[in-house]
Amino acid sequence: MQVSATIQPASDSDADTVVVGLFDGEQPSGDVPPELGRLLESGEAKGSFKALALTHADGRRWLTVGLGARKDFTPEHARVAAAVARERARELGSRKLGWQAPLAPDADSENAAAIVGALVEGTILADYRFDLHKSAPAGKDDAPKHLDQLLVVVPADGPLSGEQAETATADARTVAEAVNSARDLQNRPGNDLTPTALAEYARALGEEIEGLQVEVEGRSGIEGLGMGAFAAVAQGSEQEPALIVMRYEGSNPKGPLLGYVGKAVTFDSGGISLKPGPKMAEMKFDMSGGAAVVEAVAAIARLRLPVKLVAVVGATENLPSGGAIKPGDIVTAKNGKTIEINNTDAEGRLVLADCLCHAVSLGAERIVDLATLTGAVIIALGSTYAGIMSNDDAFTELLTAAGERTGEILWRLPLHPEYDELVAGKYADLDNAPEARKAGTIMGASFLQNFVGETPWAHLDIAGSAWDLGRAYVGKGASGYGVRLLVELARSYSA
Repeated sequence: MQVSATIQPASDSDADTVVVGLFDGEQPSGDVPPELGRLLESGEAKGSFKALALTHADGRRWLTVGLGARKDFTPEHARVAAAVARERARELGSRKLGWQAPLAPDADSENAAAIVGALVEGTILADYRFDLHKSAPAGKDDAPKHLDQLLVVVPADGPLSGEQAETATADARTVAEAVNSARDLQNRPGNDLTPTALAEYARALGEEIEGLQVEVEGRSGIEGLGMGAFAAVAQGSEQEPALIVMRYEGSNPKGPLLGYVGKAVTFDSGGISLKPGPKMAEMKFDMSGGAAVVEAVAAIARLRLPVKLVAVVGATENLPSGGAIKPGDIVTAKNGKTIEINNTDAEGRLVLADCLCHAVSLGAERIVDLATLTGAVIIALGSTYAGIMSNDDAFTELLTAAGERTGEILWRLPLHPEYDELVAGKYADLDNAPEARKAGTIMGASFLQNFVGETPWAHLDIAGSAWDLGRAYVGKGASGYGVRLLVELARSYSA
């Protein structure tokens, strides 16, 4: 999709559909035709959030979308409104969409840029479709599935110059396209996106993007690094596992060396502790944390943010076989900790344990990991929030603030020494799945805390947010959750 910004009136553009946002109790801003005014007078066009109305004038469609009260309007509202407008434009067969950005003349430029960026993100994310494995119906003339062009119109006397608006739209496009690329990775089935395929994809990004280096280790390399926990999960599958390391350093980098760690179990059957059959197909999504990390790093490198970053992604399948780990087995992680495997379906924390150790060994000074780790987080928080658990208050506040700005919001759950006692092993240092069914999400984080030492670290359990998030701009299927959050975290250090 071609994305651009302009200070010229929408009526002078070649957009076939122009979207005008309406605030409750306010008249529309910008250049609008009399026909739109009549929609308002009749009560058909409303300012209530997400309300839609349509008219025709000047040879194009004019679509109004309600934005609610101006005092409550945020970038997240803008994303949702943009997605709602995009869906209606799809029904209308639009190819070139124009948005009259609802910017108050007295708005500060930072907030105005965030609103413009959110309109772009909401449109691009809502434009997404995953059709890789669908054959096209012969001879069927469907309406266009994707927009060709998005034009964001900002007021000439508003808080943003044309150049600032162009930068905001270009950056938002880069991030939104990274989210959609992560969704592509998530949606690919396990027989297509194997650990090797994910590693090859990351390698290709390294060849394409300036300043991004990618290294991959296979089974022998993982074992050679002493990653006994990761290797144990991988031994049940004939597919080669992959340890993916991505490095990026921008010009004149600021802040600490950031470490991003992602769980990428490309298919999780549960292993010997086999999952129930219903919805097992969704376990292709168990690599969602890894997908978010890969695409966030790619976006950060494309944006050329002035930060230092190392990312570690552990990719494997978790399958039952004659060679698979068994309940009761004991393995040794990279840092020497021994672990009782009392449930082979608690494999993600084993992969992450070694990946966290590796990030520490590579010098990461702040670490955040993303994983679809526990069903318990869905019971606790649903899909609205991802859970965050951390050993560092300041780092938690930084991540939480980044989540508020991106709409990928986080809710902190506690860590406490009493939880550490729950993950203590009977025959080894640690138990990967204690029998007491208490605080499941927190126990996962308490387990992982053993592998970061004193490094400031946060664990994000995204099991409820990685797919079927239900927000207007992502809906069902893969959500790409975490890409925008991780990019925004890097931005917060680059300011």
